[in-house]
Amino acid sequence: MRFTIRRGQIKDCEKVFELINELAEFENAADKVENNLEQFVIDGFGREQYFLLWVAETDDNQIAGMALCYKAYSTWKGKMLYLDDLVVKEKFRRKGLGQKFLDVLIRFAYDNDFKAIKWQVLDWNEPAINLYAKNGLTFDKEWIDCKMNFEQISNYLNIK
Repeated sequence: MRFTIRRGQIKDCEKVFELINELAEFENAADKVENNLEQFVIDGFGREQYFLLWVAETDDNQIAGMALCYKAYSTWKGKMLYLDDLVVKEKFRRKGLGQKFLDVLIRFAYDNDFKAIKWQVLDWNEPAINLYAKNGLTFDKEWIDCKMNFEQISNYLNIK
């Protein structure tokens, strides 16, 4: 089977959103998905586009995987690309798609003068860690991730 990595389109969103839910299940967090397909389409293809999307398509037009990035900025380095998710459907894993996605994203970053690409990987996701290590990526043990969810934002602002 052959795969083509291409930029995602609105027509891909339903299948991509299925992949997002598949990823949540893989990460034992299916109940944590708060987004919905309608908002996903608006956020990716509406007036303001919040993310960049690539899909892996089989020669029989199945969506086999996706990579979703957004532009970020470092005051020290300049433009960066943040890879939020790279997902390959279970039945298409171990066929080199993760590497193909990395190749495309690295080329995109280089061609568009991004100074870095950043992302996270769960410490138990050994296949992904091995892929990234094989490509000579840096694993950062110094920085701690921080985040605030919507409920925490509301509580901080005393909004009920």
